[in-house]
Amino acid sequence: MKLKSMTSVITKSALVLATCASLNAFAGTSAPAKGYVAPQPEPDGALFDTLGASVEVGYDTRYYNRGLYRADNTVSAGINLSVPLTEQVSLGLGARYISTVETTAATPGPFGQGDFDFSELALSTGLNYDAGFATLGLVFNHYEYFDGFSGTNGGIQAPNSGEFNVSSAQEVGLTAATSLGPVNVYAGWYYDFRIGGSYAEVGADLPIEITSWLSIVPGFRTGYGFDYYTLPQNGSRAGGWTHVIPTISMPIKLTKSATLTPYVAYNISLDSRHDAAKGSSTGLAGAFPTGINANDQDTEFFGGVRLSVSF
Repeated sequence: MKLKSMTSVITKSALVLATCASLNAFAGTSAPAKGYVAPQPEPDGALFDTLGASVEVGYDTRYYNRGLYRADNTVSAGINLSVPLTEQVSLGLGARYISTVETTAATPGPFGQGDFDFSELALSTGLNYDAGFATLGLVFNHYEYFDGFSGTNGGIQAPNSGEFNVSSAQEVGLTAATSLGPVNVYAGWYYDFRIGGSYAEVGADLPIEITSWLSIVPGFRTGYGFDYYTLPQNGSRAGGWTHVIPTISMPIKLTKSATLTPYVAYNISLDSRHDAAKGSSTGLAGAFPTGINANDQDTEFFGGVRLSVSF
């Protein structure tokens, strides 16, 4: 009887140990002993988590720059890079090329009818400072106009007289951007060394999320010129409100890094652009072909689409 009892005890103990081992295997590893340090993952050796860069291509039915008409049917490509220098300061670098696909001079004038050329390269560099309440920036922009400030018609330079007959320009600017609740607000002031004039602008937008991948963003921007470009064909410049442009864009998140953004906008010429649009003060109404920077439309709709990829 004693031998049988001992055999039973050993058998039951073995079953209990086997059951515990089985449960431990399903439950995972046991808690580490006191003082145990788990091995850390190996660093991937990268200098930055991401490059902080974005690439963008786009198409616009009309190209307005600060309320001043430049060309029709333009395509553009650009790249922007943000390099962190400290926790609050970053260096920004950017380049954007714009060119017309087809801009027709439909109105008879001194340069006849037909298409004209316009192309522009904008280079920028600057510093951004995160002040908490807003992001403040100092930027320098350089512009190259390969076909002149207002393009060429059949290889002939558009009628930019005096100091407006330029092939390049430089400016320095101060910028600020912040959020007031759900509204994004931004402002900037730029001084143009070429003409000794300056330009200020403000704008805002309100992103409205429709789905996880679709938003609708109404917004606007407006500007004020101080002895700034008004009618380049006549070498004119003036001070005053330039324009206001309400916009509605619709960012569509295609992937984690790619976004497609169609938009529609409405350019409204203000005080310092009315004469440029109508030619009333210079007697130039109808003198220059449509599309040679004559701001031939006082108000009009235009639109386009952007594809941006960040990495």
